[in-house]
Amino acid sequence: MIVPLDRFQEPVYAAMRIVVGLLFMMNGAQKLFGSFGGKAVAIASMPGAAGVIEFVGGLLVMFGLLTGIAAFIASGEMAFAYFIIHYPQGGWPIQNGGQLAVLFCFIFLFIAARGAGMLSLDRVLFARSSSRMRVAGT
Repeated sequence: MIVPLDRFQEPVYAAMRIVVGLLFMMNGAQKLFGSFGGKAVAIASMPGAAGVIEFVGGLLVMFGLLTGIAAFIASGEMAFAYFIIHYPQGGWPIQNGGQLAVLFCFIFLFIAARGAGMLSLDRVLFARSSSRMRVAGT
């Protein structure tokens, strides 16, 4: 008997979005607060700006709030990080240690295109605003 896996798409996507957001937020916390074995950097520096994007963007993606915008900015930050930090050390991510930057970049690009999905504040907030618009329009 073949089990259709379609019913697992939404919960698995939500779990991926939450875990990826949490991991990204932790990277930002390392830079901003010295948490998780990191070293705090000045906010008015390139690593500090990256820390703000990672911490705030990770939280927004994790909670599913303004998900598309936050994920798109996070994706861009990871592309920038790859080409500024990793690419000069070698062309392939396996050579230059940029695998995590590339993975985050493309996962966030996917999240930006796909949207927040279930278990997100976007779904709750936009469901209420669209139902209000339907009531007001009738």
